Amino acid sequence: MQMVMFLVLKKDKKMICTTRCLDPPIELPQELSLTCEISKNKIHSLSEFPQFSLTPVPNNLREKSEWGNFLNYLCKKDKVALITFKQYQFYILPPALVSTSSPVNVAYNIDNTGSVDTRPRDSESDVSLAGSQLEECGGPNTAEGLKFSRAEETCNEYQSRVPLKNFIRADPSYLKTLGQAHSGWIFGAIAELVDNSKDAKATKMDIFVDIIQLKKSRKDVPMLCLIDDGQGMNHDEVMKMVSFGHKQSDKVDTDRIGKFGVGFKTGAMRLGRDVLVLTQTTTSRSLAFLSQSLNEGKDNIEIPIVSYCRQGQLMEVDLSMQSEALAKYNLKAIKDFSPFNKYLIGEKAALFGTGTGTQIYIWNLDEWGSKYCLEWHDGLKGGSSFHQGDILIQSKRTRSRPGQISQKVPLDYSLRAYLEIIFLVPRMKISVQRTLVKSRPLSKFLTQTVVETGDILRRPVELILGFSQLEWERANCGMFLYWHGRLIEAYKRVGGMTHSADVGRGVIGVVDVTNLMDDEDGRVWVHNNKQGFQDSEQYACLEQWLSRKVDEYWDNNFDALELNKDNCVFKPDHEWVQCDKCRKWRILPTDFDSRKLPLEWFCFMKPFKGQCSDSEQKMAPGIVNVSTKRSGYACLLKDSNDKKLEGDRKTSGADYKSIKYEDAKIPALKRLRKGLWKQ
Repeated sequence: MQMVMFLVLKKDKKMICTTRCLDPPIELPQELSLTCEISKNKIHSLSEFPQFSLTPVPNNLREKSEWGNFLNYLCKKDKVALITFKQYQFYILPPALVSTSSPVNVAYNIDNTGSVDTRPRDSESDVSLAGSQLEECGGPNTAEGLKFSRAEETCNEYQSRVPLKNFIRADPSYLKTLGQAHSGWIFGAIAELVDNSKDAKATKMDIFVDIIQLKKSRKDVPMLCLIDDGQGMNHDEVMKMVSFGHKQSDKVDTDRIGKFGVGFKTGAMRLGRDVLVLTQTTTSRSLAFLSQSLNEGKDNIEIPIVSYCRQGQLMEVDLSMQSEALAKYNLKAIKDFSPFNKYLIGEKAALFGTGTGTQIYIWNLDEWGSKYCLEWHDGLKGGSSFHQGDILIQSKRTRSRPGQISQKVPLDYSLRAYLEIIFLVPRMKISVQRTLVKSRPLSKFLTQTVVETGDILRRPVELILGFSQLEWERANCGMFLYWHGRLIEAYKRVGGMTHSADVGRGVIGVVDVTNLMDDEDGRVWVHNNKQGFQDSEQYACLEQWLSRKVDEYWDNNFDALELNKDNCVFKPDHEWVQCDKCRKWRILPTDFDSRKLPLEWFCFMKPFKGQCSDSEQKMAPGIVNVSTKRSGYACLLKDSNDKKLEGDRKTSGADYKSIKYEDAKIPALKRLRKGLWKQ
């Protein structure tokens, strides 16, 4: 079987042309640079060396022209171009007939029978100097020959003073290593792909597990699918996505989450061994295949990419980005090593319609013993919210956090629960197993809300503190730290919370630390897996400030709180509903039963009766509502009594509030040590 490779030839760091290499003696890198050009008579026994062929496959007119100029030069000067790689020396021979599409033969040798210096040039100016002198060289007994000898001496003397450069290659095992960035929590890998969709301005995203049949084994296997309607990616953006890190834009975008250039690779390779990306913009469509299966046994990582020009529904290979031969080769590799054929690719592309977006398909999912790390359920059609589809972590273990004793932390093992709170201000509709995730921005679901502001290292920080009865029932508490609007750390205990499971129970804090964790010089104090913060002065000062504010809040709002009778339940300061069109949040009146809301609600409906163009409402902090209308917790209330709630309010503007409530059939909220309620 013949080996076919595609190489990019360069000279003085400038591209000459993309070429197709047939049957090279070893696997070559994707780019090769010419060392120098030398006269054929300088190499002994050149005709006896083994040879292979090199055919141009230019991606554009410039490459085509450069290839012709390169061959003209070799023929006119009767020279060969030298390339050194490992222990090999390759000699590109001038063709008998020169044209912009002429193939060439390449002779090679693995010892130093040639009498030329094969050390690579390390200076562009040195190569240019040698090149300009070599162009004038002639026979050894002429003036040109004397110039050639002096030029060769100059090059050799310069090279003896300049150290050789070292370059690296990426072994395919590195793909598996990338996935270890999320070895502690697999949902972090899914979050990387969700971040990319948000950065692409997607309005909706579907995450589900489908079943697909492998071609060789004919075995049905699960395939994780992530589909969005974002802006899509052109060829250059796809290349950046699959590259191992890339130069970041100097443009400041506080809404953009992606910063490190590794999220797609680390996320996809944690979830499975093979991933296919299908993306479409208004003018292009691209396929990219990142695969451990394809690269098994290879010395370097190959990533097939095929790009098309798009005009409506008409697609043609984008010859400005790759040759037709390269596109066919890459498409064949995708078909051979994936479950996708041209019909299935066409079926998936049809999901775009006339729009844009990105589809990611991951198979050969990571395993957990005889099962998979992920467990999925489709839920029941027409069922309640407790029977919705979900994707779970097989172990269903709670993540370790200092001071935490509760084992009821659904977001640690339920993708639906995690995506409910992943964004500080959720706008994108996300579906899990084809069921819509109801976003739950934490700051809008708290009672006794207090907004604290301050400066940390001369940078402004705003903290929203409040009480959550749901978290109290689960014995949870802590801070939720967001960065660029994305959850980085959840249930972080600070202050007295770290020393007692009872102190701070039910208290939740929400803070966006973007200003604090992003330095002006571009440095970011967030781990590149976006699941924690680096040990830094900023983080240490943040912990101290949060500890002080949380302890003050607990003392002022709970230790001083008095209630004359048990059986009182908290309701959030305000109940909110999100419009399914504009994705803005609207406050519900206190006398409105949120259980009467339809599954899809829009701004023109009751009780808001407004328009999507109306500005989003803001939360008024510090108000406690104790109501007989319960939407989040099942409470049956009877026997009305007038009670008086006394407490210290920092921002409510009222120290006392008379309310009316009824006895509930649930136990009162109590602290174990320093009583939540004074009776």
